Amino acid sequence: MRVEIPAPVIAACSQIMLDRETHPSLNRLFMHSGAPGDPPEGSKPIKVQEWLRRINRDVSVEPLKILGRLIETYMEEPPPEPSPFSDLPPPTETETQEKLRKALARYDLQYVKGGKISSAVGSPSRSLEDFVREMDVPAIDQEFTRALTNVDVNPREAVSAASNILESICKVYIAEERLDMPAKQDLKPVWNVVRKDLGFDPSVVEDQDLQVILTGLFAVVDGIGALRTHASSAHGAGKTSYRLEPRHAKLAIHSAHTVALFVLESWERKKRRVSPSR
Repeated sequence: MRVEIPAPVIAACSQIMLDRETHPSLNRLFMHSGAPGDPPEGSKPIKVQEWLRRINRDVSVEPLKILGRLIETYMEEPPPEPSPFSDLPPPTETETQEKLRKALARYDLQYVKGGKISSAVGSPSRSLEDFVREMDVPAIDQEFTRALTNVDVNPREAVSAASNILESICKVYIAEERLDMPAKQDLKPVWNVVRKDLGFDPSVVEDQDLQVILTGLFAVVDGIGALRTHASSAHGAGKTSYRLEPRHAKLAIHSAHTVALFVLESWERKKRRVSPSR
């Protein structure tokens, strides 16, 4: 679905580019990003706003694809080095990145590494992204990016990535905890190893409401694994073809992220109990 660049995002880009770019660099940036037409006349703010509005008006282009390329350099520059005299935590983003992120978030949009803009899947995704960065496991990072990038344009691919996120986290857990890897390494077998090691057992939970939620968690994992098998891009379609829509992909991603966060938070708790000094 074609989505136009929101006016406040245009305004934020205009201000940032006014401070960061010259007329020649603006021309190169827009032309390299695939913006249609010749450079507009006028001052830098007028040029940026007119070119972005032109992108919205031209139905032959995808505005968000061009926007992603336009802001890629800004969104992927490293954060400033922390001051050695400050007790504050080191910054995780630049002022430019914060301004653009907030402008995009107002319209349920987010920047994805590699010069892409996608619908914001929601806060569970962003929380999981923090965990993924800390774990520094390329396989999980790749699946996370694949899920976010494809949720609107290729729901089947996004569902496959959602399942792979859980599968990858389980495999990392098994390896780091030195557990026996099951012979079959699909989602369900590796999940069973992890849930048993972490003590996810509804029968030993006294609170009946938590029992219901934990039982539902197991059903979610089974459902995501089954959906990946039957309807995702990971396997060929059978006689019955699933008509996956972006909302279905988002449901799978939200569900997978909820399970993933519970696993990672439980794993952290386990580590703290083993090493109280941490």
